[in-house]
Order: sequence, then structure tokens, then C-alpha cells
Amino acid sequence: MRAVVQRVLSASVEVEGRVVSAIGPGLLVLVGVHEADTDSDADYICRKVLNMRLFPNENTGKAWDQSVMQRNFEVLLVSQFTLYGILKGNKPDFHVAMPPAKAKPFYASLVEKFQRSYSADSVKDGVFGAMMKVSLVNDGPVTMQVDSPSLQGAAQSSNGDDGLLRDGEARVPKETC
Repeated sequence: MRAVVQRVLSASVEVEGRVVSAIGPGLLVLVGVHEADTDSDADYICRKVLNMRLFPNENTGKAWDQSVMQRNFEVLLVSQFTLYGILKGNKPDFHVAMPPAKAKPFYASLVEKFQRSYSADSVKDGVFGAMMKVSLVNDGPVTMQVDSPSLQGAAQSSNGDDGLLRDGEARVPKETC
């Protein structure tokens, strides 16, 4: 699973001229689902995104110190199969993305994981399979990419997730995500 995470001041998703979701400060997360992804990949992405320290601590002045949960900000998830696109010549090929019939319930379960792990009211999403217009006001800009470790065949992710917590970090328990 791949997530492109953007720190935003605001973001919204429009479908057929109607805004279907909007958030204020927080994270816009574009989610690509690989054909080989499992629940453990979804758990990893949920846990990693909700604990990413992408926000400054206004009390201490430390940059990169707090997560979206610590700041009580919002999360907007948007399914984006093109994150697993590869170019064959000049034409995109999406054969490694999970097929839509399987990806739709898998993505829905990911959204539910985020809502259960954080707050149902603070986690929103777009419309799976729809042509969406995604608008955002990037904050920074700050953009990070996170890949789940299963396709790498490693116990530790390439994202440097060594399992250690810093003081004050509120980790989402593995049982939740």
C-alpha cells in the first residue's frame, strides 16, 4: 500500500460539481492499493499516518513534533489507484493496482480503521471510483510518501519505523489499526 501524505490548511473533494468532503487543518492522504495488499498493510499505513510527526509544537516551538491526533486536526483519505501506475512507453499501466471489485471493500475497511483508530468525525474520504476534483491548500509545503513494508519483504519499513516512541507521542495501538 502506498500513501502520499500532504500537510494541509484545508482540503476538499468535489464529485459532479458537489463538495462531498472537506477538512480544515490536517492531512490529505492519497491512497494507492497494490494487488497484493493485506490487512496488515492497511494496519501499518493507518498507524504510520496517524503517528507521523508533521506538525510543530506550538507550546515548545519544536518543528516536526506532533501528530495529526495530538493536534486534533482532520484527515481526508482519497483513493488513488494511479499511485501504482507505471509507464510503458508513454502510456500508463495500472496492472499492479488492486482491481476495483476487490479494492473498493478493502479501501472502505481502511477508512473504517482510520475512523476507529482516531475519530469518526475527524476522518473523511472521497468517493471510491469517481472522477474527483481534489483541492488543497498545502501547508509548508509538506509532502511525504509512505509504503507498507509487505512488498519489500522486510520486518522494518524503509520509512525508518524502528518502533521507538518519543516523549509525548501517542501511538495508535496495533490492535486498533
